[in-house]
Parts: sequence; C-alpha cells; structure tokens
Amino acid sequence: MICLFLLFTTQNLCLNNNFIRIEKSIYILAIESSCDDTSAAILHNGKVLSNVVANQEIHSAYGGVVPELASRAHQQNIVPVVQQALQRANIVKKDLSAIAFTKGPGLMGSLLVGTSFAKSLAQALQIPLIAVNHMQAHILAHFIEEDSYPKPPFPFLCLTISGGHTEIVKISDYFEMEILGSTLDDAVGEAYDKSAKILGLGYPGGPLIDKLAQSGNPKAYQFTKPKVGPLDFSFSGLKTAILYFIRKKQAENPDFIKENLADICASIQHTIVTILMDKIANAVEQTGITHIAIAGGVSANSEIRKRLKETEKTKKWTAYIPKFEYTTDNAAMIGIVGYYKYLIDTFDPNTITASSRLKVDE
Repeated sequence: MICLFLLFTTQNLCLNNNFIRIEKSIYILAIESSCDDTSAAILHNGKVLSNVVANQEIHSAYGGVVPELASRAHQQNIVPVVQQALQRANIVKKDLSAIAFTKGPGLMGSLLVGTSFAKSLAQALQIPLIAVNHMQAHILAHFIEEDSYPKPPFPFLCLTISGGHTEIVKISDYFEMEILGSTLDDAVGEAYDKSAKILGLGYPGGPLIDKLAQSGNPKAYQFTKPKVGPLDFSFSGLKTAILYFIRKKQAENPDFIKENLADICASIQHTIVTILMDKIANAVEQTGITHIAIAGGVSANSEIRKRLKETEKTKKWTAYIPKFEYTTDNAAMIGIVGYYKYLIDTFDPNTITASSRLKVDE
C-alpha cells in the first residue's frame, strides 16, 4: 500500500512495508528505445518535468516496423531528444541523480542504442544506472504523479495490451507481479494491425480502426471468439476469420469494403474488446480483486476505455485508465520505475546488457 505524504521539506514513502525517508531532490533521466520511438524524460521525485518523444514515420511506408531502420533512427535521435528533455526540465546533467533505461523486451538493435547511451552517460557522470523492464513500466505508469489520476491500491489487476503483449497481471507491490493469463499467439495490437491490412488501411492499424468504428454499427457482423483457457487470449483465429469473411464478401461484391468500412471496423473492434472484457471478468471472479487497470499502447483505444469505465456502474469495479501520453512507448514510464528503484538502492552494474525477451515478472 502506498503511503506518501510531505512533511516540511522531507518526503516519506512507504515502500515494501518499509518507510523510506527522502532527504533530497531526486532527478531521474529516463531513456526509452525499445521499438520505433526514441524518448527521454526527466522526473523529479516521481513527477514528470519533461517527456520528449521522437516518432519514426518511415515505418508506415512498409506496413510495420523495420528493425534496422529503427535502430539507425534511434542513433540519430537520442542525443537531441535527451538535450530537449534536460532543457524543458530546466536542469543540467550535473543535477541528475541516476539514469534509467529500457533493458527489454523489444527490438535488440533499438535496445542497444538506448542501453549503450545510458551506460556511457552514467559512467561519465559517475551516477547510478538503473535497468527497467518495459512491461513493468507500462503498469507502473499509473504511479506517475498526476492530478486527477488516482493510483491503484495493491493488489490490483492490470490488462497490458500492446502490439507485442496481451496479459492479465496481478500486482501485489511495485515489483511483485504475477502473470495470470497471456496470449497464446498474436497480441491484441497485432490483431488490429493485421485486420487493418486486410481492409487496405495503413499502419498502425489500431487507431485507424478505432476512428472508423465510431460511425459504424458494432453488431453489423459477428466474428467467432477463440475457445481457450478462461484467462488466456488467442487472436490468430480471429484474424483468419476476418480474412475469409472479407474474401467471401468481396467475391459477392467487389465494393464491399468501401461500402461497409465503418460497420466492418466497428464489428471487429466490438469483438476484440468483448474478448478483453470477458477475460478481465474471469480474472476478477478468480481473484476477487476489483481494482482494474489497463496499460500499453492499445489502452489508448476509445472502446476499451469506455467499456472499462462503465464497469464502475455495472459491476462496481474501480477502473484505472492511464493518461493518453503514457499509453504508448514513452520515457516517463521508464522514469517512474527508475525512481522507485532508486529509493530502495536497486542499481545495476555497467556490464548489464539488453534483453529482447523479458517477461513482466522478471
């Protein structure tokens, strides 16, 4: 349970059932480079002072992220992004207390750029280095100091939904996490992207389908739901069902997609979100935990945010929905993990390496 309060100029924090007395200002430089966004942020005692993100538009032409192009773009972006983060926070490098960076999971070439930069700068400044699990960071973004965004109490459940991950995680403390269920094949973000490709839409597909779905009928077409374990996910079969459905309809009417695009998108989105909500309901029934959070890039989806918020009335759950800027990959979420690790002196040696495969509970 978090116990955070201010007493004059001294901050006290209850972490892992131990009170930690903070006698100074803690400035964390955070670096995120796991995929195709280069980001740097400055946090001061858990509050974001700056959060700079450089997007890579080049990948849209290829319908997905090209790893080699991503790592080259990170090399070009990382220095100016860090400089902007420092300038916007109105501090200089000597003010930094530690450097946090994404260790994994992600694209190895991209991770190596951020890892190498963070290690070199930490060694040059002689300050601690903190490796961060990207998936833990998505979840702990809920603990960034933000007005009007309450922090979930422990324990709570978090549905982590992104282009590469779909999991239900039980969080008992900041660094005590247990995976209750996960996808057996495609992640939910992949389901959106592949559906968009079938429909001839661009990349990334999730925001495009979400936007088009706003004006469509979510019950115009029905797609089968996967038959897997109560807490597990599977989206490869849904993708195949959508593909065969579109092929059949286009054989009957070549203009089927053009004439019914909004309804198709709304029906796809309704099916995907219903699958997610059903799994959350199963997890609540199994654990008895009714504090539910969402995290990851797909948590920006308007339908999942709306449906989860509605459960506060229909099911008496308490929903925790992240600020939009903390849903997609960003360094602020890396920084909040770095901040909590700094408080308990969890630092890493300069010999640490990146890891492309890393589970949320590792």
